[in-house]
Amino acid sequence: MTSTLAAKTDGTSSAPSKARAGARRAGKRRRTALFFMLPALIGFLVFFGYPLIATVYYSFTKYDLINPPQFIGFDNYVRMFTTEPLVGTAAYNTLWLVVVLTVCRVAFSLGIASVISRLKSGVGLVRTLCYLPTLAPPAAATLAFVFVFNPEFGPVNRFLRLIGIDGGLWFNSPAMSKPALTLLALWGSGELMIIILAALLDVPTEQYEAAELDGAGAVRKFWHVTLPSISPVLLFGVVNSIIYALQFFTQAIVAASASAGTADVAGNSKLIGAPENSTLTYPIWLYVQGFRYFNMGYAAAMAVLLFIVSAGFTWILVRQLRKSQHQEEGA
Repeated sequence: MTSTLAAKTDGTSSAPSKARAGARRAGKRRRTALFFMLPALIGFLVFFGYPLIATVYYSFTKYDLINPPQFIGFDNYVRMFTTEPLVGTAAYNTLWLVVVLTVCRVAFSLGIASVISRLKSGVGLVRTLCYLPTLAPPAAATLAFVFVFNPEFGPVNRFLRLIGIDGGLWFNSPAMSKPALTLLALWGSGELMIIILAALLDVPTEQYEAAELDGAGAVRKFWHVTLPSISPVLLFGVVNSIIYALQFFTQAIVAASASAGTADVAGNSKLIGAPENSTLTYPIWLYVQGFRYFNMGYAAAMAVLLFIVSAGFTWILVRQLRKSQHQEEGA
């Protein structure tokens, strides 16, 4: 009787000690993981956290990179929405690129990836050729496109004239400059194409076989099997394309300069957004305000607004995807 009671007492007293030992082991594992994550955390704080906080702070100040910043409250934001005429033009051009470029880039990448996934031979060569334009530097690729689409001696307009079509002015026309930039972006969308191609090749063949047994044709299989299977990758493509369009800078500023026949971008304000401000994107106007007019506080306010819009687009798209996935699982 006494020995049994002692054994029970020993078992009861050992339970808290085991729990404490388990907690110590878990804490040690967390500290070890934190130690290995420390370089990434430091990099995140130094290269993202601090710049973000500093940008928000400077957005409430008048700062010219020389004199100390002066706190002015919401004046920069009020100026952005009331007294700055070119902000609306830059925002419209960027929104145009967000809508058109996102739809075209995702659809084009999906189309090319679908064609490659059905090839029987030469897949590696075709895939490489489609991906190679991504490796071209943006400035060099833009210069090449401006030459190819030159209205007078460019090979595109020469070919169109041979078949009786007027090719237009392309980068020299306010109406065609943004479509020309969209073609340039599509030419360099090989990275997204490769990602979508990997997703297409990962779709289980059993689902296609089951759809064929149910009498589904090619269109129904694509709509009911392929698209739901690769929807997370397509969402990534949409978010990536939106952020890409919101940050559209190098191609637009180089195209405006090259189409005017000069390389003077930084010193000639007349070239910014040419022709007729049709290529003036929001990031370009942010750059002009910050590094040409030295309105760094105002540029910081523009950067904060751009960050909020980018985060908002991403949040809405991710929420809609999760909502649609829950509806499919419930069905």
